[in-house]
Amino acid sequence: MGNLFYHLARTGLAVAFLVAGAIKLARPEVFAVTIKAFGVLPASVVEPLSLVLPCLEILAALLLFFEVRGGLTLTAGLLVIFISVLVYALGMGLDIDCGCYGPSDPEREAFGSIRQALWRDSAMCAAVAYLYWWNVKSGRRGRFVASAKLRSHI
Repeated sequence: MGNLFYHLARTGLAVAFLVAGAIKLARPEVFAVTIKAFGVLPASVVEPLSLVLPCLEILAALLLFFEVRGGLTLTAGLLVIFISVLVYALGMGLDIDCGCYGPSDPEREAFGSIRQALWRDSAMCAAVAYLYWWNVKSGRRGRFVASAKLRSHI
């Protein structure tokens, strides 16, 4: 059962990050407006970040999906950043779209707040913690795709 939950958690995180990254990357100018609304970064950084961040989310998703070393760490790092920004927004009393899944965020319509995005990201952090724990418990450390392919040909 633990192995099944491991694969479901890893795949679920990968899909969530892939969808979020793809939606943002499709319209980075819209995502840039959301980043500006948080007011935590200088204007000169917003536009490049609106491209880099979705690419990092997609990279994290692919690394998680293929169990490549570093994928879980990248995912954890991104979640720490996202949670930090959401906590800042709550502390400042901001009532804005989190931008997690694009401008017409279904999450915003369904749940209506940054607080809900914080709960969702916290749940994803719990999944990351579980994946780290499972990897240590089972002796899994991730792999490099190229080395796995090379071993299969030897």
